[in-house]
Amino acid sequence: MFVFLVAAALVGQTAARYTANWTSLDSRPLPSWYDEAKVGIFVHWGVFSAVGFKSEWFWWHWQGQNPPDTSCVLYMAMNYPPGFSYAEFAPKFHAQFFNPEQWADIFKASGAKYVVLTAKHHEGFTTWGSPYSWNWNSVDNGPHRDLVGDLGEAVRKRSLHYGLYNSLYEWFHPLYLADKKNQFKTQQFVADKLLPELYNMVVRYRPDLIWSDGDWEAPDTYWNSTEFLAWLYNDSPVKDTVVTNDRWGAGCACKHGGYYNCADKYTPGELPKHKWEKCTSVDSLSWGYRWNMKLSELMDLPSIIKDLVRTVALGGNYLLNVGPTPDGMIPVVFEERLRGVGAWLEINGEAIYTSKPWRVQTENTTASIWYTSKGNTVYAIITTKLSKYTVQLLEPKTSVITKVTLLGDPKPLAWSPLSPSSGLSILLPQLPYSPGEAWTLKLEGVQ
Repeated sequence: MFVFLVAAALVGQTAARYTANWTSLDSRPLPSWYDEAKVGIFVHWGVFSAVGFKSEWFWWHWQGQNPPDTSCVLYMAMNYPPGFSYAEFAPKFHAQFFNPEQWADIFKASGAKYVVLTAKHHEGFTTWGSPYSWNWNSVDNGPHRDLVGDLGEAVRKRSLHYGLYNSLYEWFHPLYLADKKNQFKTQQFVADKLLPELYNMVVRYRPDLIWSDGDWEAPDTYWNSTEFLAWLYNDSPVKDTVVTNDRWGAGCACKHGGYYNCADKYTPGELPKHKWEKCTSVDSLSWGYRWNMKLSELMDLPSIIKDLVRTVALGGNYLLNVGPTPDGMIPVVFEERLRGVGAWLEINGEAIYTSKPWRVQTENTTASIWYTSKGNTVYAIITTKLSKYTVQLLEPKTSVITKVTLLGDPKPLAWSPLSPSSGLSILLPQLPYSPGEAWTLKLEGVQ
């Protein structure tokens, strides 16, 4: 009878279906691979890369907002002939040096476990041969190749998960503008463009993650988000493995969907109750490539590592963005940052991958400390340079079996209790060079 009941329960779980409402969709467990992965790479690449000025929002700043951004207007006046249109940038998006194998090697070396590529940004240009984006896609125009497919194949060969970013809205699509003029009481854009394209993209590329964006101008009922997600979770070829974010309509952020983004570069002040992700960019001023970026505008490696550690300690995933050039190269300075992250994770990844937030996330006594945990093991990650060879941790409760080591060095470290109930003072060796100026203490046998 017990075996029968277990079998029946398993069948029931397998047959469970989600209905097209947020109560049902929000009840879906997040596939475990995502929380275990912790670190991902975001790639913003499109026609905006050929513009290379201001940011990936250039077209909107130039011809969408009112009044237009004067710096964008001046840039066009000084560098292009009168009447030059945004569409004319597409042929300049050559991607002639794009080598997906080299990109995937860099992403693998970064220590990331998943990669998310822009399949379509707000400009509407798809980096794959969408049949719903005639002549405004990377197969018909510009690179004349399937960028989504080529990168996906290379990434997956290295056992990395592959996700796709997709903007729901398109700034200047005539069907979207007509729906917008009708106060979103019509859904011509959704029915004829957005949803057919989304279904096609999922079936064709089978992404492990869909990073939705561009949702904020209209409610989820306009986008038919719940209907799409019900199909995605019930009947799509990735129904058991796909992960989604929370950008599915005005008011959805930090409230509905799979994991929460909440906002770009979102950093909570305390441990959230729901799985979340911080997306941020090496270039602090843009997600897409800029010809005129300066070193002072880029995150340095210690800043990236501290940001990553804080994010994971607070239960989040860290999605770090780079913007490739229009000819298909990852700028060397971005590659250097990614390889630096990988070098740090090579030593300290034990404290990051598959970890869980500890009962206390941070303390700042003799040093800035962030905690993660795995079972009965606690990791104390030091994110500041120390001026002496001892560090005090107030929160861990020690026992007679407590053992302390420094990740990368198996020799036990000497320690003494601070009080009978909790805390310890640890005698450190001379700390080795750390690519990210952060070191991890492994504490076994503590509470």
